[in-house]
Amino acid sequence: MKILIIEDEARIAKRLARMARVYFEQQLTLTVCDTLSKGLAFIEHSSVDVLLLDLNLNGEDGFEVLEAMVARPFHTIIVSAYTDKAITAFSYGVLDFVPKPFDEGRLFQAFGRLNTKSKISDSGLKYLAVRKGGVIKMIEALQLNYIKGAGIYSELHLQDGNQELHNKSLDALEQLLPSGEFVRIHRSYIVSLKQVKKLMIEPGGKYAVHLTDGRLLPVGRSRYKQLRSKMI
Repeated sequence: MKILIIEDEARIAKRLARMARVYFEQQLTLTVCDTLSKGLAFIEHSSVDVLLLDLNLNGEDGFEVLEAMVARPFHTIIVSAYTDKAITAFSYGVLDFVPKPFDEGRLFQAFGRLNTKSKISDSGLKYLAVRKGGVIKMIEALQLNYIKGAGIYSELHLQDGNQELHNKSLDALEQLLPSGEFVRIHRSYIVSLKQVKKLMIEPGGKYAVHLTDGRLLPVGRSRYKQLRSKMI
């Protein structure tokens, strides 16, 4: 596990680092940066699994880089006293928002979400950020038709027929997308429930969904009952 901490208060940074070492034990590479510029420079040249980000760093606004961060393949956990920013942070696709002051149990809860495919109960994701030609493009989640897994990346298929490549895996996006609006139907597909026209049983006992645009997507046997219950 490779963790980057961007936090300007040395005391808090040390506390985060200590708790991370306790949770992940020996399976940890840890880097601490005290400014956004140092953190961004590190990310450009090094791989990261998790970013712990404060939203106020010596007067710098963490939201200025949050779009760029959530477009990356790693998960971002906000650690901030600005709890009024939590809803906005979730709308940009962060994994969790840990309010300051925090204790070990609350931070461990956030770390625990990294190791499961469970959804975030209070996820309010509204945008997916993609990097394209060096520019960050924000795509409204409501514009999604379906998402197809593409190895460590994901293909975003939009209702207007366009496609965008997202750096996060399908498993990572499944954690972030609101469960009442999106559902994993197959190891390779997540669909918007609003775009599902009907659930079909095909010859040979196979399942599929018929989308409003006429496209057919496969449904895994183990996911059929869950999808049917959401459609009732």
